[in-house]
Amino acid sequence: MDKNELAVQETNFIVPTGNIVIDTEELEGLNLSFDKVRIPAGGSTMWELDEGEVSKEIDGVIVDHYPVNAYFENEYTGEIAPPTCSSMDGKIGSGEPGGTCTNCQLNKYGSAEDGKGKKCKNLRRLYILRSGEILPILITLPPTSIKNFSDYVSKKIVTKGMKTCDVVTTLSLVAEKSNTGIKYSKVAFVINRKLNEKEIATMRSFSESIKHTTRSERVEIVQDDIIE
Repeated sequence: MDKNELAVQETNFIVPTGNIVIDTEELEGLNLSFDKVRIPAGGSTMWELDEGEVSKEIDGVIVDHYPVNAYFENEYTGEIAPPTCSSMDGKIGSGEPGGTCTNCQLNKYGSAEDGKGKKCKNLRRLYILRSGEILPILITLPPTSIKNFSDYVSKKIVTKGMKTCDVVTTLSLVAEKSNTGIKYSKVAFVINRKLNEKEIATMRSFSESIKHTTRSERVEIVQDDIIE
């Protein structure tokens, strides 16, 4: 078991039944919003969910995930502010300086104030469907959690011939400390259980259908999405 993996108790995950269709006619002129769960600050190992609920773990099926980038010219002051430049696909930036992310000087290691990291933060959006629900929650992974997710998907999912929506994933928080002594929380991932064939068919269909919404509805990146 990897050091970032924790032993988990298999959950009784309830896969939605029937045809899962979001009625776009009912939503005409409206925006479909997803509940956001943020990574806590200060090295906390408890997730803060709706209405003050806290939990050590989040169990669910990852129905979509993709990269986003964000550059904030000014330091975080506690106020919600839009990014100076952002990319909703991790490829093309909008704002100042904008343009192709791979060629941007702000997206290169060494551009950050410490001379090591990047001024532009590479993030990842995860849409996680919890048991018995029909809309996923949204978690934005900060740079410090990207490697854990990359290792999880590459070593535990893709190389086993699976997709992330084929399994129930448990997300937990591990307290870490930076080289400068700052405590932060890192997300750890582990397979809770593999879905059966019928469940996989349902979740793959749901995953494909929800992507039309998760990738077209612009959920703005805010500065506390990247607090590490």
